[in-house]
Amino acid sequence: MLPDPFGALRDLSLGHERLSRYYALAALDAVTDGPVSRLPVSIRIVLESVLRNCDGKRITEEHVRQLANWRPDAPRTQEIPFVVARIVLQDFTGVPLLCDLAAMRGVAQAFGKNPKIIEPLVPVDLVVDHSVQVDHYGEADSLDLNMRREFQRNAERYRFIKWGMQAFDTFRVVPPGIGIVHQVNLEFLARGVLEKDGITYPDTLVGTDSHTTMINALGVAGWGVGGIEAEAGMLGQPLVFLTPDVVGVHLHGRLPEGATATDLVLFLTERLRRAKVVGKFVEFFGEGTRSLAVPDRATIANMAPEYGATMGFFPVDKETVRYLEATGRTDSEIEVFRAYYSAQGLFGMPMPGDIDYSEVIEFDLGSVQPSIAGPKRPQDRLNLSDMRRAFTSLFSAPAKDDGYGRPAEALGRRHRVETTAAADIGHGDVLIAAITSCTNTSNPGVMLAAGLLARKAVALGLKVGPRVKTSLAPGSRVVTEYLAKAGLLGDLESLGFGVVAYGCTTCIGNSGPLMPDLEQAIAADDLVCAAVLSGNRNFEARIHPAIKANFLMSPPLVVAFAIAGRIAIDMTQEPLGTGKDGKPVMLKDIWPSGREVADALLVATDPELYRRLYSDFVHGNPLWNDIPTQTGPAYAWETSTYIAEPPFFERFSPQPAGVGDIIGARALAIFGDSVTTDHISPAGSIAVSSPAGQYLLAHGVAAGDFNSYGARRGNHEVMMRGTFANVRIRNLMLPAKVDGSRVEGGLTLHQPEGSEMPIFDAASRYQEAGIPSIVFAGTEYGTGSSRDWAAKGPKLLGVRAVVAQSFERIHRSNLVGMGVLPLQFRDGESAASLGIAGDEEFHVRGLSGVLRPRQEVVLEIVNRQGRSRAISLQLRVDTAIELDYLSHGGILPYVLRDLLAAG
Repeated sequence: MLPDPFGALRDLSLGHERLSRYYALAALDAVTDGPVSRLPVSIRIVLESVLRNCDGKRITEEHVRQLANWRPDAPRTQEIPFVVARIVLQDFTGVPLLCDLAAMRGVAQAFGKNPKIIEPLVPVDLVVDHSVQVDHYGEADSLDLNMRREFQRNAERYRFIKWGMQAFDTFRVVPPGIGIVHQVNLEFLARGVLEKDGITYPDTLVGTDSHTTMINALGVAGWGVGGIEAEAGMLGQPLVFLTPDVVGVHLHGRLPEGATATDLVLFLTERLRRAKVVGKFVEFFGEGTRSLAVPDRATIANMAPEYGATMGFFPVDKETVRYLEATGRTDSEIEVFRAYYSAQGLFGMPMPGDIDYSEVIEFDLGSVQPSIAGPKRPQDRLNLSDMRRAFTSLFSAPAKDDGYGRPAEALGRRHRVETTAAADIGHGDVLIAAITSCTNTSNPGVMLAAGLLARKAVALGLKVGPRVKTSLAPGSRVVTEYLAKAGLLGDLESLGFGVVAYGCTTCIGNSGPLMPDLEQAIAADDLVCAAVLSGNRNFEARIHPAIKANFLMSPPLVVAFAIAGRIAIDMTQEPLGTGKDGKPVMLKDIWPSGREVADALLVATDPELYRRLYSDFVHGNPLWNDIPTQTGPAYAWETSTYIAEPPFFERFSPQPAGVGDIIGARALAIFGDSVTTDHISPAGSIAVSSPAGQYLLAHGVAAGDFNSYGARRGNHEVMMRGTFANVRIRNLMLPAKVDGSRVEGGLTLHQPEGSEMPIFDAASRYQEAGIPSIVFAGTEYGTGSSRDWAAKGPKLLGVRAVVAQSFERIHRSNLVGMGVLPLQFRDGESAASLGIAGDEEFHVRGLSGVLRPRQEVVLEIVNRQGRSRAISLQLRVDTAIELDYLSHGGILPYVLRDLLAAG
């Protein structure tokens, strides 16, 4: 018998004499103060999961009542246990997750249990999309060359992934060369609704990448979590989070001619980040929302992490159905989809007054104009017309104002390069131009606009200079097909934008090397050069360690800036270049009209194209098929610098140790505001001189074979050495330079003697001496991708607590999941205001005995003279289940103990 304490099970007619059953939300009107139909749609989707999974144990009737009685302005103290329908992974996060599962199977085997008790209980899809790098570009066979290099570098990882395919029953892999996880999810993996045991229910998910939110465009509730939380969800644990505020964004008006979906999302990112929607659900509604096609909605939903929201949700309507039809879902699936959402009263875009939101933000689509964002954060939007002025100002602004601190006259100075490809180089030169990232390559409108702009540019004789590394890395093979079918691929190739990969390249830091002479010139003259990309992230040192200024923009603007070759240009007033007739060519001369884009879009809506390309992942992929692998339920660990047994279960005991006070800790680092997971967790290339580089050299790996940190996420020895090693991170414990700027790089002062050394070396010394460490930070600590290693790395370095002014949602949760305490300063207090220098000794008291969510603890600060003072901090452990995770030393030991006890 299925649980049905609220009498909500109803028949669902699917047509053609087909019947299913579903849990009707309207049945809950009997236990609420108002109709369930007034709840935000995103809340109702989560509520359906809570109702359907109400078993009286993990999820109780009280949980259902609490969420059904959600109120816009209620205090957020209640916990939601959310059971998702499926989980998606990308390979950078999926490989370490698979390592953890393999290690857990080893522990189960050691305790005399069947290793198969460690098994995903929901379907899991891993898309291998983050491992390819742009080594080759501008060549006819760049795609093939890059893929072959990818397989050479990653053979050990791929063998391990293939072991996982055969070891776990519910684990599917989309191999390299197919596309980016979120675009593949949008175009293929998401089916709209699911059916199990005769029950039809909505598709819901979490993914180990922050941009999982892209799927919100289809009305699917889902967001990014760390690999740590995903593992718990895979193994049967509900995802527990505080009931959220839901911010309604009322879109009205229409996008003006010349504005793209990318421009719109940059405007919204700026506006919503300013509105402080961090940790909230954002739900779009209104006539303007109804007018947006699903690919435009997907661009907006994708960047929810950039504006800080848990979700950027779009309710289901006719546009949703139109997209499912256009991307090859079957008639039967679409019939069930429409029938289910109609029966639940969830079909159709809400209009003003239909829903009770915590807050409503008005946004006029007509206010959007061509924009870019940068040079360091995605929320720092600039009008295209302000680009020259803004970069010129930043170029001369002091470092304390986030500028580059260079004399204004240096901006026009050229520096000779000893190469036949590029005679000179200067500040502001565009050296990387990449059409990349699922954010925009999932959107046929902006991709075809880039092709149309390229066609007009080529016709006028415009070219891209030899300094610019150009690339086109679509999020799926569908993009190449429709660009070719529209006759635009050749024009893009003529400007250097040939297909280099189907995967996450430049946006994740896999931009590959620049020409050696250019890199040498940049380093020798400390040049501020630029990258332009159609991605979602542009944090410092993310795109390429040598590129200091990185700007996000639409694909057609990427092509335009590549042609211009410089970032300090006002494209609304200055020519991009000179045509073959000797006349200047303006952006407006080659910008495609809305009608031209609409006509081209007709070729991108062929359902058979999607069905054919997603029908078989493996056929015609000999590089993947030829990889040998182990078999069996438990993994036999090999000697490898890519894959290693994680140490999280060393000295594992069936009984948890509890938390306890932190005594005699030292500060490992003091950071300022907006320290991202890119700063904390290693990403991109591995420097020879870094601790990780030295480790690899010592283990016989040549520098040319280092690959990237992302590719080596399955080896904790590499990753812990790369933690806090970002070349742009600034530890405020180190004294400022003469000009007031801060020392960059992963350095610290080891206490008590104050010796300068890499953070890894200092952490190792503290651990050898049995001394715990603490990290201090400012606001928005942990902004960025859902990198589990941003929590795992500090854990392995011996960090017991992070004390910050505020935390980004995913990273705070990941810290708890690894047993690292997130502690928050009281409002108005910070390390700076309290005069914390980093040479003190610290004691955190109040952690013994019974703990409560968000309770106060005491930080005692003892200075070098022995004088002591105490301040109050808030324990940012937000739910009761998170306290359980802490007492067990993290979520993985908690789940493992539970499974061992049950098995």
